[in-house]
Amino acid sequence: MKLLSGKSIALAALAGLQAVHAHTLFTNFYVDGENQGNGVCVREPNDPSKANFPIEDLSSNDMACGFNGETPVSRVCPINGSATLSFEFRQYPDGSKPGSIDPSHKGPCAVYMKKVESAIHDPGYGDGWFKIWDDGYDESSNQWCTEKLIANNGHLTVQVPSDLAGGYYLVRPELLALHAADKGDPQFYIGCAQVFLQSSATGTRSDTVSIPGYVHAGDRSVSFNIWQQPMDLPYPIPGPNVSRPDSGSPTTAVTTQTEGLKPEGCVLENANWCGMEIAPYSDMQGCWNASQACWDQNSACYKAAPPSGYANCEVWQNKCKNIQNQCSANNYNGPPDAGKDLTPQPASASLPPPANAGYPDVGGSSSAAAAPSSSSSPATSSSSFSSAVATSSATPTSESSSSSPASSSSSSSSANVQAQQTTQATAAGSSSASTGVPPIATDTVYTSSNGPSSTVYVTDSPTSTPSANAGYGNGDVVTETETVNETTIVTQTDYVTATATATPGASNNKRNVHQAVHVPVGPVHRHW
Repeated sequence: MKLLSGKSIALAALAGLQAVHAHTLFTNFYVDGENQGNGVCVREPNDPSKANFPIEDLSSNDMACGFNGETPVSRVCPINGSATLSFEFRQYPDGSKPGSIDPSHKGPCAVYMKKVESAIHDPGYGDGWFKIWDDGYDESSNQWCTEKLIANNGHLTVQVPSDLAGGYYLVRPELLALHAADKGDPQFYIGCAQVFLQSSATGTRSDTVSIPGYVHAGDRSVSFNIWQQPMDLPYPIPGPNVSRPDSGSPTTAVTTQTEGLKPEGCVLENANWCGMEIAPYSDMQGCWNASQACWDQNSACYKAAPPSGYANCEVWQNKCKNIQNQCSANNYNGPPDAGKDLTPQPASASLPPPANAGYPDVGGSSSAAAAPSSSSSPATSSSSFSSAVATSSATPTSESSSSSPASSSSSSSSANVQAQQTTQATAAGSSSASTGVPPIATDTVYTSSNGPSSTVYVTDSPTSTPSANAGYGNGDVVTETETVNETTIVTQTDYVTATATATPGASNNKRNVHQAVHVPVGPVHRHW
């Protein structure tokens, strides 16, 4: 009878999971390429029949960690400082069929983090969230971030900023589908993973936002018409700028994980449920008691199974069958395979490289997915998930600041092309000081190559041959200002993080500052 009960629960769950196929759900993640298992350390919705439905109320607490996201799970996954995290989105949450998200659901992606006192108690919603990466529309390849996600079989990868203090965090991948945004229906797909960052670093982030509250109905980023031809580019990514490390106010790192650990005696995991080994027995009554205890855990496993599935509950079910069969065969010594870890090895996957790797603090918009930020500072993104060259210290802004000059002119993308460009290059690093670069110079900036090591070029006009490095080196600062119709619309600061050799003046080795001025945070984006 217990077996039938377990099966009935399984079939009911399966029916619910098969019913949801239109959208997507964050189901599991990888730490340094290692799959943590379906649903392990991940907050998922309670209702399988609606698990992959979008969040459409932008003022709802569900915007933080998804449906039922205020309810933590029991497990917290340990990660090392500067770990790579890969997030998997599934169109069918249990993985019963392939697919990540419907191709029509085009839009941007982002990853946020929040430092918390307790990952198994914090509800997620509220202040404290900071963005470590985002991506929007890549004008060079005519791709949205979600299209890149589909090409990577539902995976996106980021690297944890190396400055972050050790302790407990929530990590929040975010997708936004814009296929109905022009009709007032932006669709967010969101989830949270619970992690413990094992690091002695003490860095903090003060440029945080509250979720909900970081984006509002009517913002250009969430009402953008992707069907308009031509589209009103550049597209403004929702939310704040990608976060930068604080220059001061270090905190004390929490170096020892004390919560969310795998329980002692756990021999099988299904998501965040653990099957505990059955107590030893040596007589008939003990055997049948053990069988009953096993089936009780079996029912608990199915009831606790999240939308990402119950496959390992079936493994536990087989364990219970084995004990029951041994009792029926008068073999009263057990349990069989006592203490053996029964959890199958999670499936591996081909994962994309970290989108935000390539510069010191590993935080910023990258060529992996894009550029950057609030609707008050439109940005374009580059063509592939690759490394970045520079990051910015621009203060994060919210799209709600519609009164700023930037936001008022954000729709004038055609005017931006003809914008007057002024670059103020401010020497801030020791290398530039040693070469005597003037503190203020009016120049146009170019960069070379397409990787983490690039040469910064400076020229007095967009048509003259640039001079390699022009005295700028690692750690130097380039502050850029663009004006349109005598109105300043963008001011930002980029930090030069590396130099390399390139051919001055080569057409495929330089880019005009115009392609960077729209990036309020993150690397210089290249459109060769």
